[in-house]
Amino acid sequence: MTRQRIPSLKLLMGFEAAARHGNFSRAADELHVSQSAISHQVQQLEAEVGQPLFRRVGRGVELTVAGEVLQRSVQRSVDTLRSGLGRIATYLDPGLVVVAGPAQVLHGWLSPRLDDLLARVPALCPMLSTDESARFIDEMDIDIAISDRPLRQTALNEVPWLKDEWVIVAEAGLARRLADVPLVKHPEMAALLCLEESFTLDDTAALFRHQLAPFRKQAIYDDARLLLDAALRGRGIACVSRLVADECLRQARLSILSGYPRIEGRTWWVSRVAGEPRSPVVTAVFDWLIETAGRD
Repeated sequence: MTRQRIPSLKLLMGFEAAARHGNFSRAADELHVSQSAISHQVQQLEAEVGQPLFRRVGRGVELTVAGEVLQRSVQRSVDTLRSGLGRIATYLDPGLVVVAGPAQVLHGWLSPRLDDLLARVPALCPMLSTDESARFIDEMDIDIAISDRPLRQTALNEVPWLKDEWVIVAEAGLARRLADVPLVKHPEMAALLCLEESFTLDDTAALFRHQLAPFRKQAIYDDARLLLDAALRGRGIACVSRLVADECLRQARLSILSGYPRIEGRTWWVSRVAGEPRSPVVTAVFDWLIETAGRD
């Protein structure tokens, strides 16, 4: 089957303006061309599609049925183009810095500190991405990457950044009640909230087979943020990444339960291109990340 030839964008834009205004003169004014140019473009477009698109009505025009069908398609396409151009314009912002990393680190550690970063680097427009497949730093897509291992990409400045740990936490009120009774009584007073991956991770699997085994499982989540929310609602105790729970612990909304193991977790790495990056704002953000992590 022969494919329908797509008319030129110039013809379609002239048609779209004329259809929207219902008047060739106003369309011409908008596009900064003459009325005869719009008329010629419409005639050429009608010849290409093989059907009339407008009919004269008084001093203006109105769409035929074929014109209405084409207008809907062209309008959707124009909206898509404008949206895409708008997104491209965002990348031209000289203060834009794209930071890619896992959701638990961006949500748990970076987001609560973002106001401090913006105060330190006023020109910054941060773009935070949790796309974990985006691991290649090329100064076009990603400026700074946070990962659980070195990226092993050439010409990168990458350093170990944050050390995580697994801790057993509870909502502050529940934690106070549990503190008043022996550990062996805890399973009678609280249920267990679980992160699915914790059952199989080398770091935490043994904890669930031994110290946490007596607890009834209240719920299992595949997202650390959902687990954190459940713990904050007092639904039970939870084994969480300290980085994920960082803000809640600092605000004393959650408490780390004493008597339970604190297990070493991942080391997170931060990376950017070696040497001078495309913008001094990238350097400022990278330096802030390292400096702030060193204070915590």
